[in-house]
Amino acid sequence: MTILVPFDGSKLSEAALVRATTLSDTFDETVLAVTVIPEGNAEYARKHGWLGPDEEYDEETVVARLHEQVTDVAPAADFRHELVSRYASTGTIAQKLRATAKDADVRLVVIGSDNAGSMVASIHSVGSTVAADSAFDVLIVRRSVHADGASGW
Repeated sequence: MTILVPFDGSKLSEAALVRATTLSDTFDETVLAVTVIPEGNAEYARKHGWLGPDEEYDEETVVARLHEQVTDVAPAADFRHELVSRYASTGTIAQKLRATAKDADVRLVVIGSDNAGSMVASIHSVGSTVAADSAFDVLIVRRSVHADGASGW
């Protein structure tokens, strides 16, 4: 089975990837980092740090940088990207992540979210829709990795 990490390149998604890797070692699971990319949306890509301020949108560049970032954080993790329409809503992105999780026979989703409260419904991001799916367990990571690389685990 597989542990899925929605990965957008943020510090919290990196922390989620670190935690997922720790769990994968313990439970002999595969880690799959998944990025959902709005096709051709340079503004979205810049906002997420996938492109520099003056770079033109290039899907191959975006995918290569995300893959490299995943490999730097978790060399043994698999990486997959999924495309959605240019101005896809967070709901559409979450739906794509859920479909990917089901297709990959995911057992656990590890989500990095800084606004997770005591209830899953309080997550105001793609994570809320993904976390609400009962097809898999969910671990919410609310603290990023320390400056020295330690995850707190």
